[in-house]
Amino acid sequence: MSEHTTNTATAGDKAKGARVGEVTSAARDKTIKVVVSYVARHPKYGKYVRRRTVLHAHDEDNAARVGDRVEVVPCRPMSKTKSWRLSRVVRQQPAD
Repeated sequence: MSEHTTNTATAGDKAKGARVGEVTSAARDKTIKVVVSYVARHPKYGKYVRRRTVLHAHDEDNAARVGDRVEVVPCRPMSKTKSWRLSRVVRQQPAD
């Protein structure tokens, strides 16, 4: 079994299981709330409907702000609702 691992990820690559969403709350220390929006086909009517899921993510450095577009990756459960971790800030919301 090989012990060699290579990290070939660059800034544009997406980590395994990663999701990209928008930060809607950064009020708690080291925790952000990320909304991931997507379009899914309705199983009965076939109409495309907009859906969203809310993820609570760990932000160790408090780097993300409300409105930022961020990438989160799954991790071990850190609390009852928090099992995602901030990977990177994709696009920062311009300051007012």
